[in-house]
Amino acid sequence: MKRLNLVALLSLLLVVMGACGSEAATPTTVPTTGSTTGSTTAPVAGKIDLAGREVTIAVENLYPPFNYINPQTGKGEGWDYDAWNAICAELNCKPVYKEASWEGMIQAVSAGQFDAAADGITITPERAEQVAFSDGYIQISQRLLVRSDETRFASMDEFAKTEFRLGTQTGTSNYETAKGLLPEARIQGFETFPFAVAALINGDVDAVIMDETAGQGYVGNNSDQLKLVGDPIKSDQLGFIFPKNSDLVAPVNAALKTLRENGKLAELEKKYFSADFKLPE
Repeated sequence: MKRLNLVALLSLLLVVMGACGSEAATPTTVPTTGSTTGSTTAPVAGKIDLAGREVTIAVENLYPPFNYINPQTGKGEGWDYDAWNAICAELNCKPVYKEASWEGMIQAVSAGQFDAAADGITITPERAEQVAFSDGYIQISQRLLVRSDETRFASMDEFAKTEFRLGTQTGTSNYETAKGLLPEARIQGFETFPFAVAALINGDVDAVIMDETAGQGYVGNNSDQLKLVGDPIKSDQLGFIFPKNSDLVAPVNAALKTLRENGKLAELEKKYFSADFKLPE
């Protein structure tokens, strides 16, 4: 990648810190800056009661709108935090958020280093061989993110006919989709999506493939520089992951069902997944 203006890059990373799966080394884990736990509530008759049990949840804090650090407060925020706080309110458990690298997150959960992980993880048969998945909580589409002045192509089909370079995060379902559409020589992998987006803005790649929900977050904070183009390339369901045979899967699925029925998931979808969503600056 060309050397970016340091101030611009730091600004970008603060504004848009940020699907999904790798079979790499064990991640380095550090407590999330600021508060790492959500509150519990007293059990309600007829509900599953985990008796205040602590549940450690791995988050990358680099994948908005699912998880990111608010630069004003230094605390983790996003859909994952709100969803797990609501889940534990239903189950009488205590969420403890642990910041972890995306590289190796699935392996770390499989090995029992965390009780769960929440990072916009696509449900796939290959991953299901290593970890247990919750029920899907959202259906997402993969899209092309481009610079706002892009006129050379307007869809993935048009992009594929060029010799332009496509950026994405390594170890993700987006990267796997890219490999199915383009020669690997035209794909530039990055450790995180913020670096891929920075490369796009800097002109080192010509487009980035990512989940539409995340792409909307980048566009919302950089509408003068970025836009999404073309129809959805692929549609997937996202789910939380757990170690195999975890006793948390059934309770979490029950909580997700309740949150779907009482409108809480719809509320969070409106808050985080609309085109109006903007990250704190």
